[in-house]
Amino acid sequence: MKERIAIVTDSCSGLTEEQGRDLGAFVVPMPFYMDDVLYYEGVSITAEEFYARLRAGCRVSTSQPAPGDVAAVWDKVLESHDQIVYIPMTSALSGSCASAAVLADDYGGRVVVADNKAISLVQRQAVEEAVALRNQGCSAEEIRRRLESNAGRNRIYLGVDSLRYLRQGGRISSSSAMIGTALQIKPVLSIDMEGIHAFCKARGKKQMMERMIEATRRDMETFFAGRKLSVYIAYAGSPEQGLAWQQTVQEAFPSYQVGADRLPLVIACHTGPDVYGVGFVEDLPLEA
Repeated sequence: MKERIAIVTDSCSGLTEEQGRDLGAFVVPMPFYMDDVLYYEGVSITAEEFYARLRAGCRVSTSQPAPGDVAAVWDKVLESHDQIVYIPMTSALSGSCASAAVLADDYGGRVVVADNKAISLVQRQAVEEAVALRNQGCSAEEIRRRLESNAGRNRIYLGVDSLRYLRQGGRISSSSAMIGTALQIKPVLSIDMEGIHAFCKARGKKQMMERMIEATRRDMETFFAGRKLSVYIAYAGSPEQGLAWQQTVQEAFPSYQVGADRLPLVIACHTGPDVYGVGFVEDLPLEA
């Protein structure tokens, strides 16, 4: 009898539970705190409510999912499936992947944890590929192996419009934030297999966007030259901001169909609203 394999991820992929169902996957909602009250992304607060409260000065912090919350999702899924491939956010940014691997030991091989070293739009791409591989008949272990061997075939750049939230999170000092704000400094961050890094500083929003597009183009034309790629944008803020950013990137890369999605709220807890992201993923053949 053919094994029934479920693909499960967390909401750091940018997927809501409804979007996960449409795709053929399940989603563990990530927790975060606003003024010391616990919320779950996509479950107990909308993106519009989240950003309104963030702009109003609400204090935010994040936490990895409690093992009991993850186990509850796994147990429910395993009522109708034989195995799970679990794709959490990258181990480079959270301990949730390691915690999931420890938790999986209690499931006797029924849960396989795949660390694709990804987050946001790249993590979502990994989920889509896992679903496709599952539908082709690959085993859970084959899917894990493919996802982990394909890690790092992407680039993401994030432009942060306000230093306020990086200061609140302790990532920059108060004095640096004050000076940077006065000079209209906009940090550009890069995300790779090792984590999040300071990439460069820009003077003003326009230069910030230009620097991200330039870096993306350079990576595509050097390290990934001749490869089939998918280009995406992500944003933290209003749909109108996202659409405008998508159009800007689409004009910069007219030969690509640029996809778009909101940044996961867990990331926005650290960066604040008005964040713009651009990146790409190498499209690989899905044959096992």
